[in-house]
Amino acid sequence: MAKYLLLKHYRGAPAPVNDVPMDRWTPEEISAHMTYMRDFATRLEGTGEYVDGQALSREGTFVRYDGEGRPPVTDGPFAETKDLIAGWMVIDVDSYERAVELAGELSAAPGAGGKPIHEWLELRPFLGTPPTVTE
Repeated sequence: MAKYLLLKHYRGAPAPVNDVPMDRWTPEEISAHMTYMRDFATRLEGTGEYVDGQALSREGTFVRYDGEGRPPVTDGPFAETKDLIAGWMVIDVDSYERAVELAGELSAAPGAGGKPIHEWLELRPFLGTPPTVTE
């Protein structure tokens, strides 16, 4: 089994087909989208492929260590980057092909007008432990 991170971006990824920002969706459209996401996760729990997932707020702060005895340096509340992560899901699957299949299915979550978003999701494998040489 291999773990993959599915990242949903607020912005920074290529534009989805149904490119209406969520802040312009009706409450019913938001509810349908969230229901799709929950149902998808529940189905993957049943197959043993779901590990975890969370939606994230748009707000965030970068924090950096600035030396011994000094307070951390912060920059925010908005990230100075084009990429803002909307949420993530961790899956544990048998193959890269299965991870791609699930990411494709998840990208079809409904959006404005109930039509699939066809959003781009970033699929990133977890960094595994490198193999060790034994003698």
